[in-house]
Amino acid sequence: MKLVIVESPAKAKTIGKYLGPEYRVDASRGHIWDLPDKEMGIDFNNNYEPQLSARKSEQNETIERLKKEVAQAERVYLATDPDREGEAISFHLQCALNLDPKEKNRIMFNEISKKAVNNAIQNPDYINKGLVNAQQARRVLDRLVGYTLSPVLCKKITNKLSAGRVQSAALRIIVDREKEIQKFKPEEFWHVSALLEKPKFKPQFNATLTEKDGKKLKLKNKEQCDEALKTLNSAEYTVSSVKKSVTVSRPQPPFTTSTMQQDAVNKLRMSSNVVMSVAQQLYEGFDIAGMGHVALVTYIRTDSVRVSTDAVFAARDHIAHKYGSNYIPEKPNFYATKKQAQDAHEAIRPINLDLTPDSIKDKVQRNQYLLYKLIYERFLASQAAPATYNSVSVGVACGNYGLSVTGKTLTFDGYLAIYGEIKSKDKDEEDENPNLPQLVVGDNLKLIKLNPEQRFTKPPARYTEASIIKAMEEKGIGRPSTYATIMQTLYKRDYVNKEGKALVPSNLGVQVTEYLQKYFSEVVDVQFTAEMEDRLDAIEDDNEPWYNVVDSFYKPLLKEVDVAMHGHKVALQDEMSDVICDKCGAQMVIKTGKYGKYLACSNYPACSNIKSLKEKTPPKETNIICEVCGAKMLEREGKYGKYLSCSNYPNCRNTKPITEVVAKCPKCGKDVTKRVSKRGITFYGCTGYPNCDFVSWDVPTGKLCPKCGAHLVYKTLRGKKYVRCSNKECGFDGGEVSES
Repeated sequence: MKLVIVESPAKAKTIGKYLGPEYRVDASRGHIWDLPDKEMGIDFNNNYEPQLSARKSEQNETIERLKKEVAQAERVYLATDPDREGEAISFHLQCALNLDPKEKNRIMFNEISKKAVNNAIQNPDYINKGLVNAQQARRVLDRLVGYTLSPVLCKKITNKLSAGRVQSAALRIIVDREKEIQKFKPEEFWHVSALLEKPKFKPQFNATLTEKDGKKLKLKNKEQCDEALKTLNSAEYTVSSVKKSVTVSRPQPPFTTSTMQQDAVNKLRMSSNVVMSVAQQLYEGFDIAGMGHVALVTYIRTDSVRVSTDAVFAARDHIAHKYGSNYIPEKPNFYATKKQAQDAHEAIRPINLDLTPDSIKDKVQRNQYLLYKLIYERFLASQAAPATYNSVSVGVACGNYGLSVTGKTLTFDGYLAIYGEIKSKDKDEEDENPNLPQLVVGDNLKLIKLNPEQRFTKPPARYTEASIIKAMEEKGIGRPSTYATIMQTLYKRDYVNKEGKALVPSNLGVQVTEYLQKYFSEVVDVQFTAEMEDRLDAIEDDNEPWYNVVDSFYKPLLKEVDVAMHGHKVALQDEMSDVICDKCGAQMVIKTGKYGKYLACSNYPACSNIKSLKEKTPPKETNIICEVCGAKMLEREGKYGKYLSCSNYPNCRNTKPITEVVAKCPKCGKDVTKRVSKRGITFYGCTGYPNCDFVSWDVPTGKLCPKCGAHLVYKTLRGKKYVRCSNKECGFDGGEVSES
């Protein structure tokens, strides 16, 4: 028997499909060794050696199980993920299982396919100690920073705070942007457009005022605008120049980890954390009805846009077959990977183009389908022909003023037929005319209407998850595989909040950043963090001993800690809330105490009213009468959703849930209502319970499937509502629901 050890059971199941009965595939379930949970775990007398061991009972059980399997195996292969983390896990397995370090037992593959797995088995290699050392340096350095700085923050600011080598630099980027916005002073300017018409020719079109006396013009106030309008209202309009051209829009490269996160956040409205979780499922594989256990995409932690020659030509064949030969360029598209990229793995792409998103749509979870579709179409489009446009740029003269007109018409959609792009709402493009009448120099034009509009310059936009990921990549801090974790930490520590899609630093996040800037400037210095990333990367190539890199950072940090600990404690600034004190009418503020945040009256000490932050939503009065005492009921919001409580509390403690009836039960005909479980999960259940046990995770229609008899449900896809059978094996499609 030959033993193959991977990281996850899902991956083990997929690989097990491709290997014969002489192989056994088992999983380590991630790291078998960890640093200790509640202590530093670094040996300072031995070049910062990490004190690793099995810290959990499950890890010990895994090691013992694998030891027994190793004893029975004629050959062992370590097939953990093909990155630094995976290399470290393989090294720890080699040590814990007493495997011969001189034996080639490390195998790697970029995709979990039969061809790739069998090729890896035929070409084992030694464990790469450069990769192991690079991972170890990062792990040790991040542990040192976290365990050294976090106690300082907790002592000098408040409890439950943390700092991190990359986390704190990322937070500073968000805080700095917020400060830019707060300091921004809008400047007035005027935008003037003229609706023009070529007599007897359609359509009408807009021209934008851009010049005066041949120089670029910016109208700064109403007086300047009125002066221009005098001429524009009275002088003749004449076409002064016409420039025609064919413009080309080329496809983007296939996804890297970073660009996948950015596009999925923007287009699918997923968080970066969800994106990476679903992407991991697509890579490791899962059960698909009628297909068994299938892996769908190549390795999802990569900074390269390179793809294999086989994949390139498979894409070209697929495009030619589905869209036509005119949709593939004469030569394959190749993309340059960024200089700082490690380029260890291919770009993210589907393993099998015959497995189309539509073929699995009704057999997988919605997020799995949506992300797979995004990856599939982005890769396919990357090998398609460019889109082409007929473009025209027209100059219009009116007295000593000049106006400009642009027109752009798509003549060949090319890659856009496969993968659409999000249009930016750029003011510079708002007057672009998709169609223009035939215009030649000297044409006289008729003014239909002038549109003067007062505007103000806008501050820089707040970061979103997509744009902060892009910024971190461009500035060279962190690595794509860590971006989702960084974002989760910023949310968890309450350093950053979301307002819609925008990331807004909390009052606490700003104060933590300012404190770190004062005492630990290098920790929040983006340039320094980027340079440290480069040094950590260089360890992989044995350019420098890993412990030297750690030492050069840690020793200066200790001196800064000493200075900070002798400094003053920070007085946290209160954050104003929108809640009014129900005792004195003053505005309440959000304070942070030993057990977290709470609301306190700003009129303290005259008023000492405090309340839980969860109670900040004021109850709403209803016309529903309490059946116990006759007082009016109030609508409140609790842990499990909205409910009614008597306004005569505490004399009357009557409460009742607010039930939202969604349909009639397809089993017994009684009402089906929306409910929330104790775990916070929304479901729909019959009010006839326990006599009727009907329950649904999707909104039921109240009707039964004409094909299999299961109940029908509503599904929402891309903003549209559809009727589907609740039985995934059935596949009945009731079509789109009209909202009229």
